[in-house]
Amino acid sequence: MNLEVATAEFLAVMLGAVRTGAWMMLCPPFSSRLIPGQVKALLSVGLTLPMAPYLRNNVPSLDTQDLIFSVLLQVFIGATLGFITAMLFAAIQAAGDLLDLFGGLTMASVYDPMSQSQSSIFGRFYNLVAITLLFASDGHQLILRGFLQSFRTMPLDASAFSMETSSQVLLKGVGEMFLAGVQIAGPLIGVLFLADVALGLLNRVAPSLNAFQLGFPVKILMVVTMAGLAITMLPTVLNTLVDKAVTAVVKLGGG
Repeated sequence: MNLEVATAEFLAVMLGAVRTGAWMMLCPPFSSRLIPGQVKALLSVGLTLPMAPYLRNNVPSLDTQDLIFSVLLQVFIGATLGFITAMLFAAIQAAGDLLDLFGGLTMASVYDPMSQSQSSIFGRFYNLVAITLLFASDGHQLILRGFLQSFRTMPLDASAFSMETSSQVLLKGVGEMFLAGVQIAGPLIGVLFLADVALGLLNRVAPSLNAFQLGFPVKILMVVTMAGLAITMLPTVLNTLVDKAVTAVVKLGGG
């Protein structure tokens, strides 16, 4: 039995899969290296198939130059959307990195094979907790829905894609990332600062105690103890970040 597939529909699905694949390479939690590349490729095609009716009317010509330009354009759009989402989620790991910095745990950073970079203890821990909460609260479905909405508002010819809007969204996302990271780790950083002040005063009163040498285990104990209380803030913060990420993606697509 011979099956005939319309060339325009096939090309639309493949170009859409290129955008989805580029997005999945950067957007958490789909960017995890625990997901094999073959699975990501199949997922990119499977997620694009339902959006084929919105793509078939914007298929480029079959000329080689137009096809190459369309592929590069879809990679750029998908990577931009994925980077915006990943940048907002980086606030949670940034908060953990700040705790390690002020708590004296930066020297205990280890190589993370998932991200192929040096990762601090609480930075990696907060990141894993956030991903777990994301799947537990079905937040990944909201992120996925926000991305698929881009196929409606931003066709394959990218007539609705604006570089000015994307630059504004990126700048706003960077500011929100740093602000969220400071808000998450701010209370603990304040406590650690007061602990440093108290140790400094103790060292002035009784220099023989060598308070600064005792400060390292004391601060580490405080970080480990209070980090458990700070984790209770993550569900609320994560919901806020998911909403901001979806809003940024939809705004970038002109929705």
